[in-house]
Amino acid sequence: MAVILDGNQLTLHDYMRVVRDKEQVKISDEAIARIHRSRRIIDTIVANEETVYGVNTGFGELSKVAISNGQLSTLQENLLKSHACGVGPYFNEEVTRGMMVLRVNALIKGYSGIRLETIRCLLDMLNHDILPLIPEQGSLGASGDLAPLAHMALPIIGLGDVRYRGQRMPAGEAFKQANLKPLSHLDAKEGLSLINGTQAMTALGAIVLYDAINLLKTADLTASLSMEALLAIRDAFEEEVHRVRGQLGQVLSARNIRMLTEESEYLTRQGERRVQDAYSLRCTPQVHGATRDALAYVKEKVEIEMNAVTDNPIVIDRNRIISGGNFHGQPMALAFDFMKMAIAELANISERRLERLVNPMLSDGLPPFLAENAGVNSGFMIVQYAAASLVSENKVLAHPASVDSIPSSANQEDHVSMGTISARGARDILENTKKVIAMELITACQGIDFRAIKRLGRGTQVAYERVRERIPFIRHDVIMAPLIDRAIDLIEKGRLIHDVERKIGPLYGVGIERQ
Repeated sequence: MAVILDGNQLTLHDYMRVVRDKEQVKISDEAIARIHRSRRIIDTIVANEETVYGVNTGFGELSKVAISNGQLSTLQENLLKSHACGVGPYFNEEVTRGMMVLRVNALIKGYSGIRLETIRCLLDMLNHDILPLIPEQGSLGASGDLAPLAHMALPIIGLGDVRYRGQRMPAGEAFKQANLKPLSHLDAKEGLSLINGTQAMTALGAIVLYDAINLLKTADLTASLSMEALLAIRDAFEEEVHRVRGQLGQVLSARNIRMLTEESEYLTRQGERRVQDAYSLRCTPQVHGATRDALAYVKEKVEIEMNAVTDNPIVIDRNRIISGGNFHGQPMALAFDFMKMAIAELANISERRLERLVNPMLSDGLPPFLAENAGVNSGFMIVQYAAASLVSENKVLAHPASVDSIPSSANQEDHVSMGTISARGARDILENTKKVIAMELITACQGIDFRAIKRLGRGTQVAYERVRERIPFIRHDVIMAPLIDRAIDLIEKGRLIHDVERKIGPLYGVGIERQ
């Protein structure tokens, strides 16, 4: 079933249907009426030769320059050409599709003055999977994501390169193969309407958020396996312990751990082996819960931005076309910097649990580095090194991009958000954290195999079996990197957690409902 856009109700779930599952997209009838209304206002302004920023003036510091009606189309096309100066690797297909669907959703709100045929051209590209090649670097995050969105918009007028059917080709050739036609020209304000917005940072950040929520569940799972390998005390996860504090994320993390370890015979009782556990075990709900609450905040902000007007100027009515600053990415920049720190903490505490598993001084009877014949075999010693390296790298990446700014456009644009850098940093931290959690996953399973055979939890048993289907118990030293890669693949895009949820039911994500 197609995703129907109306400019107001796009959710993270439906967004991922478009960007990852390649669901077709349509525009609601109500949105079409709004598009026509705002375009009539722009046409009237042009016909009356009224001066309005971005319609018949230059841009940024050049807004003082008036443009004649005969040059309005050239003005808009030149805007796309001159602003398409991104560098670096290209955004992947999911992010590119995300930028396109979010820009369409913003334009159909009816405050941009763009023609319906221009929006439909962008929508046709999306539905036919004609994906512009968009460099990742070059955005200041205000006036929006100008450079990335310029690269996104160029194919609408037959310029730039795209990916189509797995190949790179000129945009015009892709349109021809898809039996489509690019636009012959852009009308007044259309180029500006296509590139003034936060859709690059939001597109990338939303995908990171979605995957981070699944990784958070996986972190609860790997922590539960580590707890079983280390014979952790289950009392610390009882409902009332967390309810009396009242932090929702903490309460939900503890519930997930209880669900995953239900029926486990590895977990112990307070005083049975020790009075209390180390923080990396006992405080897992508190740490994971704080990340859970942070991601809930980010999700709220992202879903607002997905349905926001981020253009400039904004066409409110015939007498009010106002230059504002809705393109400024600060709301997303701060949210994504927050997300960077929240995800990084999952890796921090995961590496500490991994260290307890391999350290014979901390592992309650497990052999050094989980190696048989330790000394001849190094076992999982360097797995912990690799995890520590990634955790330290995350600490560098977690530095907030949003606290930086640099003036542009002759100081007309004198404060910018760097929000796209925040989103890219969140993506990199997510990838590092996924690797650390994969390392904990295989290390915990190795630790469990050194214990006397008992019953695992209902959820952890499923995870253990999935790991052992692909990664054997390590009796003698082997090349570890391929095994780590298999574990990463196992948890990629929530695969492992989905298998577990099929057995025990949905776990808690970032809301009170089990998701």
